Amino acid sequence: MLQVKIVPVTAFAQNCSIVWDSDSKEAILIDAGGDAEKLKAEVDALGLTVKALWLTHGHLDHAGAVGALSKIWHVPVIGPHKEDAFWLDMLQEVSQRYGFPIPEKVDVNQWLEGGEILKLGQEQFEVRFAPGHTPGHVMFYNKNYGLLWTGDVLFKGSIGRTDFPRGNHQQLLDSIQRECFTLPDETQFISGHGPI
Repeated sequence: MLQVKIVPVTAFAQNCSIVWDSDSKEAILIDAGGDAEKLKAEVDALGLTVKALWLTHGHLDHAGAVGALSKIWHVPVIGPHKEDAFWLDMLQEVSQRYGFPIPEKVDVNQWLEGGEILKLGQEQFEVRFAPGHTPGHVMFYNKNYGLLWTGDVLFKGSIGRTDFPRGNHQQLLDSIQRECFTLPDETQFISGHGPI
């Protein structure tokens, strides 16, 4: 059975999702944005074995703890799309600008294009390419449980900002139309910030 625990991290209250298979206790983290020690403590308390770190996009508040945790757990970093490489390359610089602790460098093991199927135990997650907030933004959809991890594409009552470098408002609207509105009505969206 698929289990999800949402842990808000950093001053931006970014929703990091710890997602695991209750039988195998194998887990992935989606958008480990910061507070690496807090996330490690949560994983340890749940008795989980992390297999990978998945990224929706390259912004600091979504990727800030990924470099450190990938070294601690010796696990691959999967995602986002390679168009967000420039954001990941600027992590240290952006962190310094915001007064955040300087994070470890993020080395992506697998860039995503959209359309891939990622697995955790018996569960499958479809990668959906959704540029606009950033040019390389992806989302993760689990059909069995009707869950879509939207990152910063869509929020409860709002959409992602597009005033960052290489953001594109019309592209974001097109992504929402194509990748979110085509899902079943009962789909729950786990956003990068705020409530489901």
